[in-house]
Amino acid sequence: MELSIEPLIYIGIFVGIIMLVEGVYLAIFGKSISLNARVNRRLNMLEKGSTREDVLAKLRKEMDQHKGSISLPFYTLIADKAQKANIAFTPQQLMLVMVGVAVFAFLLLTILTGASMPLRILCAIVFGVGGVFVWVNNKAKKRIALIEEQLPDAVELMVRSLRVGHPFVSAINTVSREMSDPIASELGIIADEAAYGRDVSESIRSMAERLDLQDMRFLAVAVGIQQTSGGNLAEILQGLADVIRARFKLFRKVKAITAEAKWSGNFLSVFPILALIGINVMQPDYYAEVIDTPAFIPACAVVAVMLGLNMVIMRMLVNIKV
Repeated sequence: MELSIEPLIYIGIFVGIIMLVEGVYLAIFGKSISLNARVNRRLNMLEKGSTREDVLAKLRKEMDQHKGSISLPFYTLIADKAQKANIAFTPQQLMLVMVGVAVFAFLLLTILTGASMPLRILCAIVFGVGGVFVWVNNKAKKRIALIEEQLPDAVELMVRSLRVGHPFVSAINTVSREMSDPIASELGIIADEAAYGRDVSESIRSMAERLDLQDMRFLAVAVGIQQTSGGNLAEILQGLADVIRARFKLFRKVKAITAEAKWSGNFLSVFPILALIGINVMQPDYYAEVIDTPAFIPACAVVAVMLGLNMVIMRMLVNIKV
């Protein structure tokens, strides 16, 4: 029985590309860009001697640079995710990273596999675009999830600051100093914008739209109503914090209840592919007798469509909005 390790090589190259992109990102921008940094990035930049105006300009440029880059080729696939992840790479740099990892993948495929030139080129392009997309998508998911988890604590800290007599902008500034990233730098930008004359509720609304966070929209509406009609902002925000925390708990409960169905759907969709790879590794000529029959390609197409429908339908069944 002849073993073929080429499928494992392809998987290893793809995983290696994701790790390479992460390594390059941290090497260029330093560990302060990571979500688990001890000091939030805004304060870290201020401590290094940058002025408040320079820090605000740099962070706002990073926030908005992906929004207007929809026309770049291939970049439309990841522009929205890159904006939510607040990737410090410029769109041009991210495109260069795609090209670089595609070339790197092509070289590895040339050295480690015996695939034909067209197949190597196609796989290199798929690995370059797909690897960067997976990396950016994971960054966006982690960052948004962490902001949602931090938001109730941030609002409650604002409430405590308001109750001791601080103005709302000062309360936001307190949160930006006391909490960790990503919400600390995001609220720090709002505090800096307010210091330069921008309306606070407008800044919060802009942040909510950029990150596509419903709870942040609630915060913007609450602040806007209080500015328009008055009222006890501390009590309003306390009620909002309770609602956000309750929604977050409910979301976690729904996630736990639907976890089995999600994993079942993913397993049922991925297992045939893993089985195909395993068969090809252990016995490369397993399909040799039927691969040239007229029904082989249509049968493969039907299987692929059914696997895709399985993933879509299972996701629809467990996608419960909270």
